[in-house]
Amino acid sequence: MNKAKTKTTTPRSDPAEQRQRILKYLTTLNAPLNAEQLDEIVAAAEKEKLSALSLLERFLSIPANTRCERSIARRIQNAHFPTAASFENFDWEFNKQTIDRAEFEQLGTGEFIRRQDNVVFAGESGLGKSHLIQAIGRRCCSHGFRVQYVTSAALLEDLSAAAAGKTLSNRVRHYGRFDLLIIDELGFEKLELREYPEAPSLLYKVIDHRSRRKSTALVTNIDFQDWTDYFGDAHLTMAMLDRTVDTAIITKFEGKSYRKHRAEELQASQKKARRQRPKARHV
Repeated sequence: MNKAKTKTTTPRSDPAEQRQRILKYLTTLNAPLNAEQLDEIVAAAEKEKLSALSLLERFLSIPANTRCERSIARRIQNAHFPTAASFENFDWEFNKQTIDRAEFEQLGTGEFIRRQDNVVFAGESGLGKSHLIQAIGRRCCSHGFRVQYVTSAALLEDLSAAAAGKTLSNRVRHYGRFDLLIIDELGFEKLELREYPEAPSLLYKVIDHRSRRKSTALVTNIDFQDWTDYFGDAHLTMAMLDRTVDTAIITKFEGKSYRKHRAEELQASQKKARRQRPKARHV
């Protein structure tokens, strides 16, 4: 004689108690999802009749996106960009004949970093080189790459201090950690060579350490043929060029100067303001 199978059912939990347990789990997991967001998800699930997978996806997306945004913000902060330069606040119309947005947007994908390629921006001052290299670096941070921005003067000051303190190898390894190292304003001031006579050797150590391992971006107003005159050491300059230019994406900037244009606009507006100023009456 077959015995009838009896079904056991788990008593339904009180929704308020379930909510409290879920919030406790979120706290335990350190998940960035608050009570208000949880309530919104549950309400949307009931209203839209979401499937279990859709509900789970929506539930996980908020803390995942929040954590991703925090990571991006942290990488951007740690990169030490001096300005908020981005592709969005760059004036693409000013030199649209010589500066192609698509080329720089492509660099912003970070594919060159995956290939360990270098980047060189060369050209006169005031053409937007620093703005665009920071925009590229910021965009690469959003793709998960570790980026470090430094001017050549600050880099040489740091390396010179490390050499004096017998910790140069540690600092060279430090600059070798980043997926992309941006060295801006190379050659903008001859002063950096007068203050740091070992500048060519110090710069070479960093570039050589990163060569074929990580990507380095150089921003300079010195043409390649003038590097020997600038650094003063033909052998070292050739070695540096070899490691910099090898597999490098080189962009030569040409066009009108943003700084000169802004200075002219400011001067014109000041003259206009003076002309419109009412003249004093003499009694």
